[in-house]
Order: sequence, then C-alpha cells, then structure tokens
Amino acid sequence: QVRLVESGGGLVQAGGSLRLSCAASGRTFSRNAMGWFRQAPGKEREFVATIIWSARSSYYADSVKGRFTVSRDNAKNTVDLQMNSLKPEDTAIYYCAVTREYSGNYYLIQSDDYEFWGQGTQVTVSS
Repeated sequence: QVRLVESGGGLVQAGGSLRLSCAASGRTFSRNAMGWFRQAPGKEREFVATIIWSARSSYYADSVKGRFTVSRDNAKNTVDLQMNSLKPEDTAIYYCAVTREYSGNYYLIQSDDYEFWGQGTQVTVSS
C-alpha cells in the first residue's frame, strides 16, 4: 500500500523559513514526478512545485519562484520543499504528491496528473 507522509510544517514569522519533507513508502518512485501543492482556507488547491524523476529539473509557481526549492532523494524515496522568505499568503496546508507512472521530463502542474497524495501538513506564517 502506497503511503506519503509529510512533516516539517508549523508556525513561523514572515520572512522566516521552513523545510517540509515527504516520505513515500509502499513502492519506489524513482521514475515518477513528485510535486507539492497547497490549499489555503476557502481556496482551491494550487500547484507549488514539481521535480522530474531524475531530479535534474524542477518547476515552480510564480508565487514561490526564487523563494522555494524542491529536491528529492530517490534512494530514500523522499521529496523536500525548502521554503524561505515566507509570507503570510503562504499560509496553507501543503501536500506532497507523486505520479502513478513514469512521467518523463515533463513539468506536471495539474492535480489530476498525480495519483498518490499525502495527508498534508499545516504551514502558518504570521505577519
């Protein structure tokens, strides 16, 4: 059974940093794209970042570009999201996600592209 577990969320002041981690179990995802999404209260889930299977390339939403960095360790089956210069508008529940199959070198930014999801971790940025 596939399971994704996020950790690292919490409360931080504006301008601060947090590092989210997502550990996958149940199968190996070394050939799958991995991504991060977030959902703020009253809003739809939105794309944050994605990293291709080889970790050689990643893509970000404009709102986080230059502040967030996504990375992965295929040996450990993990994907991380380093978040710097946090803003109150970054407050949301953050979810990691993995595609079902090999995804090539495409940047997948739609929720429907991903098959497996974590339960989410809360990030709150105070002003």
